[in-house]
Amino acid sequence: MNKLSSVLLVDDDPTTNFVSEHLLRALGVTEHILVAHNGEEALAQLARACPPLGPACPALILLDVNMPVMSGIEFLEAYYPQPPSPPTVVVVLTTTTHPGDLARLAGFPVAEVITKPLTLGKLEALMQQHFRAPGAG
Repeated sequence: MNKLSSVLLVDDDPTTNFVSEHLLRALGVTEHILVAHNGEEALAQLARACPPLGPACPALILLDVNMPVMSGIEFLEAYYPQPPSPPTVVVVLTTTTHPGDLARLAGFPVAEVITKPLTLGKLEALMQQHFRAPGAG
């Protein structure tokens, strides 16, 4: 598996970000991890990291739903009208079980919804599913 250009963690919980960052580094997924504490910060990070036709765009976004300032769903509403090219894989990493949240998430082209906490097994499965090298078994 090739290393990803970068990964953007979007979560207001520092413990979740610490664990996710540790797992990403343990698997050698990327050298570049960006962190945003809400959707507004994430959009600003993407504006800086994703110049037109730039390779610095995160290949993966791990997105929480319930955050202050701008929630994950509000982020998706702002993000998906003009996603970067090449497209970024967005994975929702959340504790929400609220039917309304899950129904709203189903309306977006997110790659998958994973229940927190992120574990090594969940991350390995995510990487295998979405970033397997072409022709790999």
